[in-house]
Amino acid sequence: MMDYYNNNVTYYISLDGHVELERYRYVYFILTLAVYLLIICCNSVVISVICANKSLHEPMYIFIAALLCNSLCGTTAFYPKLLIDLLSETRLISLESCILQSFLIYTYGASEFTLLSAMAYDRYVSICKPLQYATLVNMSTVRKLLFICWFLPSCEVGIADILTYQVKLCKFQLHRIYCNNSALLKLSCGDTTVRNSYGLFVLVIAVFPPVIFVVYSYIRILTVCLKNSREFRRKALKTCFPHLIIFTNFSVTSCFEVINGRLEGNIPHLLTMILSIENLIVAPLIHPVIYGLKLQEIFNRIKRMFWKKSNQISF
Repeated sequence: MMDYYNNNVTYYISLDGHVELERYRYVYFILTLAVYLLIICCNSVVISVICANKSLHEPMYIFIAALLCNSLCGTTAFYPKLLIDLLSETRLISLESCILQSFLIYTYGASEFTLLSAMAYDRYVSICKPLQYATLVNMSTVRKLLFICWFLPSCEVGIADILTYQVKLCKFQLHRIYCNNSALLKLSCGDTTVRNSYGLFVLVIAVFPPVIFVVYSYIRILTVCLKNSREFRRKALKTCFPHLIIFTNFSVTSCFEVINGRLEGNIPHLLTMILSIENLIVAPLIHPVIYGLKLQEIFNRIKRMFWKKSNQISF
């Protein structure tokens, strides 16, 4: 494989072996652009509705807005580079840009888990300790949780990326549709034991505590629901169901990405590509749809906003 140099910066091929770009590049470009624009529009609408309506300035809705903002950050780290690659002959990326993309996408994933666990805490207190809700989940608590949800993942991932940046690489073909630490470390010609160990450590603390906490929260919620009336269970399910769908989807696909990173080469390229980017395509699309349609307050506000605009246009 040929090395590429430009002003002493090494470049790596980023899409090799995944898609038949030469034959279907324009089709893929149009579809990818349409998905990206749809993600931006759908998430922005729900975020705008929550920000514009003071009645929605409650912990549950603030966490939803934070989750959607996180989706926008993650997809923006992925789609613009992919769109450029789809129209490019060489499909190159500098090491610095590769590290930056890895940082943003991994921070998005880690923050998603912490945000989902914060939302589980909100639902747990609301259902299991309703009389203490105003004390336990006030705006001060929300601000602290949001700070933790973004600050800790960025620090954990940032250290991993700094360690990866210091590694001497002697291969230049990246068999991934986007940059990540594990793929870059496989291009190294030196010992990466310490860096791989730290990557595993970050994976464990970023994924397992949030997952365990969410499962624990829903066990407690289920226990309380079984002791109450059918109407109570219906209301609890109505507020928890969207969160459960998103949490399950994100957890399953993230597990695949982790397994795929360890068993790379044993899974078909097409299946690897589809499942590795599922959290960057499906998750950001279903978040606003599920919360916009399932939560009545948000749905009503969106309906009023578009109804008002359509009446103004008609007038």
